[in-house]
Amino acid sequence: MASRAIDRSFNPRQAAIVQRIEEGGHATIDDLVAAFDVTPQTIRRDLTLLADAGLIARFHGGASPVNSTENLSYQDRQILNHGAKEGIAQLVAQQIPDHASLFINIGTTTETIAQALLQHRGLQVITNNLHVAAILSPKEDFRVIVASGEVRARDGGIVGEATLDFIRQFKLDYGIIGISGIEEDGALLDYDYREVRVAQTIMEQSRQVLLAADHSKFGRRAMVRLGHITQADVFVTDVPPPLAIVEQLTAAEVRLLIAGDA
Repeated sequence: MASRAIDRSFNPRQAAIVQRIEEGGHATIDDLVAAFDVTPQTIRRDLTLLADAGLIARFHGGASPVNSTENLSYQDRQILNHGAKEGIAQLVAQQIPDHASLFINIGTTTETIAQALLQHRGLQVITNNLHVAAILSPKEDFRVIVASGEVRARDGGIVGEATLDFIRQFKLDYGIIGISGIEEDGALLDYDYREVRVAQTIMEQSRQVLLAADHSKFGRRAMVRLGHITQADVFVTDVPPPLAIVEQLTAAEVRLLIAGDA
């Protein structure tokens, strides 16, 4: 990956940090402390400065490229922008009435949404995410159904032809979808074509589609096209999207909800 141009106001260490993160796909604070022989406090200040300039994306304990074409590990994604995900989750949960039926797909954002749904009553949930099932199943008034298929060891996601066949048997009130990347033209992108096929099927079988993504997904690259942002009925995020995306949402009458707005 070609390194992006670095403003001259950044020192050589900071420029080297950006290059190391881009070449490695991500880097932890401990990695960078060892590499540059400085204190963790110095690295944290560097990462904050670089993130504010839009050169990297921060997560708790490290950073990744802003337009990474590789997915982070499940553990890193769990803590990346967790506060933003919690705000999004609360706003998504507010859109779901008690006793509704819904699909919930794979992702750490949708897992955070599942936690926010525990205050509801009488939900019927179908999911291809074992973590979502584990969160929701202890609620005695919920009915939780796990899709059939192959379980991915890295994140508890369930994918495959059997998953598609299973989901096609249902038509539910809501589909809650997370996504890895949103390009400026509105394309929804993800990393695993099998996961994308399941998400597409969930969208087809849902009466309303709620798309949830934090700001780090804007402009983030991934290889597989899931669809277009205008296929959602509601888009929930934590900061105002780029103007081009807002214009597309407005033209398609997709409701935009921003966590933290009054």
